[in-house]
Amino acid sequence: VSTQSTGSLSDSCCVMCESTPLLVEERCDSGGREKSGEQDEEVLVMDDRRIERQHSDNFNHHQNTQLRARLDIQDNLDDHEDGTEETCYRTCKSWWKYYILDTIGDDWLFCLLLGISMALISFAMDFCILKLQETHVLFYNELTSVVPLRFLLWVGYPLLCVIFSVAICQIISQNAVGSGIPEMKTILRGIVIHNYLTWQTLISKVIGLCFSMGSGLPIGKEGPFVHIACIMSNLLGQNVKGFKRIFSNETRNVEMLAAACAVGVSCTFAAPIGGVLFSIEVTATYFAVRNYWRGFFTAVCGSFVFRMMDVWTSNEATITTLYPTNFSVEFPFDPLELVAFSLMGLLAGLGGATFVYMHRRIVFLIRNHGHKIFLHKNKFVYPCLVTVVVMVISFPDWLGHFMGGKLTQKDSLQHMFSDQSWSVTTDEDIKSVWADPNIFVSLMLFIIFQFVCTAFCVSLPVPAGVFFPIFVLGAAYGRLFGEAMTSWFPNGIHEGPLNMNIQPGGYAVVGAAAFSGAVTHTISTSVIVFELTGQISHIIPVMIAVLIANAAAQWLQPSIYDSIIQIKKLPYLPEITKHTHLSNKYIKDIMRRDIIFCSYESTVREIQEMIRTTDYRSFPIVDNSNRMTFLGSIQRVKLERALDRALEYNKLQSPDGSYHDLKDLDKYGGRPVVDNKAAIFGAITRHHNKGGTFLNPMRDRATSVPDGVTVQEYDRWCESQLDKRMDFSRCPMDGAPFQLVETTSIYKAHTLFGLLSLSHAYITNVGRLVGVVTLNEIQEVIEGRIDLQEPQEAGVSSTQVHASFELDPQHIRHVQMK
Repeated sequence: VSTQSTGSLSDSCCVMCESTPLLVEERCDSGGREKSGEQDEEVLVMDDRRIERQHSDNFNHHQNTQLRARLDIQDNLDDHEDGTEETCYRTCKSWWKYYILDTIGDDWLFCLLLGISMALISFAMDFCILKLQETHVLFYNELTSVVPLRFLLWVGYPLLCVIFSVAICQIISQNAVGSGIPEMKTILRGIVIHNYLTWQTLISKVIGLCFSMGSGLPIGKEGPFVHIACIMSNLLGQNVKGFKRIFSNETRNVEMLAAACAVGVSCTFAAPIGGVLFSIEVTATYFAVRNYWRGFFTAVCGSFVFRMMDVWTSNEATITTLYPTNFSVEFPFDPLELVAFSLMGLLAGLGGATFVYMHRRIVFLIRNHGHKIFLHKNKFVYPCLVTVVVMVISFPDWLGHFMGGKLTQKDSLQHMFSDQSWSVTTDEDIKSVWADPNIFVSLMLFIIFQFVCTAFCVSLPVPAGVFFPIFVLGAAYGRLFGEAMTSWFPNGIHEGPLNMNIQPGGYAVVGAAAFSGAVTHTISTSVIVFELTGQISHIIPVMIAVLIANAAAQWLQPSIYDSIIQIKKLPYLPEITKHTHLSNKYIKDIMRRDIIFCSYESTVREIQEMIRTTDYRSFPIVDNSNRMTFLGSIQRVKLERALDRALEYNKLQSPDGSYHDLKDLDKYGGRPVVDNKAAIFGAITRHHNKGGTFLNPMRDRATSVPDGVTVQEYDRWCESQLDKRMDFSRCPMDGAPFQLVETTSIYKAHTLFGLLSLSHAYITNVGRLVGVVTLNEIQEVIEGRIDLQEPQEAGVSSTQVHASFELDPQHIRHVQMK
C-alpha cells in the first residue's frame, strides 16, 4: 500500500470523526519504524484495512445521523397539525440544529445575526441622537424674544445631557467611558480586561453615547460603536446556545471580535469596504486572511440593513450614500492641482500630529495638575466646565453666528461637500450661515473652534469617539483651501473649451480623508470618503494627500489610538523601524534570568510558598533545579487544584482507626480558621481575615486534633507531609509553550510577538530553561528604557508578566481623569 494513498485516506477520515486521527497517528507511527519481512507488510495492510473500515463506519454513522434528523423533523411536522406548543418547539429545534447550524454553519449565522442586530441598534441610536439635537435647536428657535432665557436653554440643555451621560457611566459601568478602539486593540492582542465586554457596559455605552452626542458637543460615534459591536459579539457567543462553541474557542472568539470591529465602522457610515479596512488598520498588527470573509460579510449585512431602514421608514426612496455629491466627471481637476493637493496632505499631516500632541498634553494637564483647580474632587466638575465653555462660544447670537454654531456636525459636513463655490452659490442656507462676515473668516473660526473643542471633548468621562469630529474638521480645512484656490483662479488654472473651474467640494473631500488619516494613521479613510460621497472622481488626489499626510504624521506622533493606549498604560508593542541601535542586539541582552519555577523535585512546602507569595498566572516547570531541562508550563489554577488534591488525599489516622481530612476547617471567633495542616499546605491563600492579612493558625492549636494523638505528634506529622514531593501526575501541563533561543534577534522577537499576540516567551539553551522575556521588556528596549550593556539580573521577577497581563479596569488610567 502506497504512502500517498494512505495519507489521503487518513485526511478523509479526519474530517468525519474525531476518533479516527488516533488510528492515523498509530498508522503513521508504525510506518515510521524500520521493519522488514512479510510480517511487516501484513501489519501495514491490516492497519490500512482497519482505517478503511473505520472510515466506512464513520460515513455510515454520518448518513444515519442525517437520516434520523430528517425523520425526526418529518415526525414533528406530521404531529404539527395538533398545534401543541411542545410539538412546535421540537420542530423548530430540529430545524435549527440539523439544518441551519449543520448545513449553513454557525459562523455565517453568527455574522448575519451580528450584522442585523448592529444595524438596528445603530439606526435606533441615530434616531435618538437626532431627536435630542433637534430638541436643542427647537428650544432656541421658539424663544426668539427672550434672549436670556434662550441663552440659558442653549447652555443648560446640553449640560443636562452631559451630566446624565456621566452619571450613567459612573453608576452602571465606568468601562463605557471613551472611544473603545484602543481597548479593543489591546484585547485582540490577547490581553484580558475584566468586565469590558459585559451587558452593563453595553447599557452604559448605548445610553451614554446617545446623550453625549445629543448634547451637540463635537464628539463622534464610530469608536464607541465599535466597542458596542464587540460587546454584542461577546454576549451572543455567551448566551445563544448554538454559538457557545464559538465563545469557548479562544481563536474563533477573537476572529468574531475582529468581524464585530468591522461592522461597528460600517454601520456608522454605511461603508462596508472602508469599514473592514479601517478596522484592520486600527485594531490589528497582523491580520489572518481567513477572517477576511467574516468581516466583509458582517459589514455588508450591517450596512444593507442600516440603509434599508431609511427606505422602510420612508426617509429615502432607495439606498443612497449618506453625503451624495455631484462633482464634474468630465474635468474633476487640473493636473497642476495635484501640487495643491500634495501641499494639503503635508499640512494635514502636520495638523494631525499637532492634534494628537495637544490631546495628550490636555490629558496630562488634567491628570497631574487637576487637583490644583478642583477638577479631581468630583467627576462632574470637568465635563460640566467644558460643556458650558463650548456652548457659550457656540451660542448662535454671539460668536456662534460667525462659525455655524447652530449646525449639527452632519449638517456642517453636507455644507462642506457642496458642489458650488460658496462665493457664487445660490443656496440660501449656506449663505445665511457662512457669508457673514465672509466665508474665509467663518471657516477659519470654525476650524479653530472645532480643533480646540474636539481635543477637550474627547477627553471627557463620557462615551466619545474622535473620528467624525476630525473628519468634519478636515472637510472644513479642505473647503477653506478650495475656496482660496477658487478666489485665486476664478476661471480655473487653464482656460479651455470645457468647464475647467476649480471645485472646492473636491478639496473638502481630500481634506477630510487626509486629516482623519493623519490623526488615525490609516489609508482606508480614502475608501470611506468614496463610499460616503458615492464618487471616485478625486481618487488620485485623495490617495496622494492621504499618503503624504500619513508620512508626515507618523514621523512626528503616534496615532490617536496608540497615544490613548500609552496614556492608559495598556500593554502595546511599539514599532521598531526607526531604532537602528537594535540591529545587533539579541534576546539574551534583555531577558530576565531570575526565574520562579516548579520542578519534579519540588516539595509541597515549596509549591505552597510559591503560590502564597506570588500572583503569577502560570509557572514554568523543569525536571530539577540542577539540569533545568524545560518541560513546559502549568497554569496557576491547575497548580492550585493539584495542591487541593494533596490536601484532600493526605489524611491522618487516629488510634481508633478513623481518618481526618487535612482540609477540615474549624470555627474561631465567628469566622473560618484554617488549622495547622491547612496552613502548611497553602489553603490560607484563600482565607483572609477582615484586616486583609493572612490568618496565623499556628498561634492557636486546632480543636480537631484526633483523639489519642498528641499535639507534638500531630505537628511532626504535618511537617513530614511538607517535605513530600509534589504530585504532578494529575496536573495538566502545556508541554509546548512558546520558546526562543538566546541568539534570537530582537527584530525577530518583535515580529513574533506581534504576529502571534504573545505576552511572554521562555528562553532556552539546548533544552535548558535560562530565562524569560515579556512584552514589557520588548516595549522598554524599543523605547530605550533598558540598558543593553548589562544583562537583566535581579529586579522584577521574570514571571511577573503572567500577573500583569490580566487587567482590572479600575487599575487602568482612563484618558479623561483618574
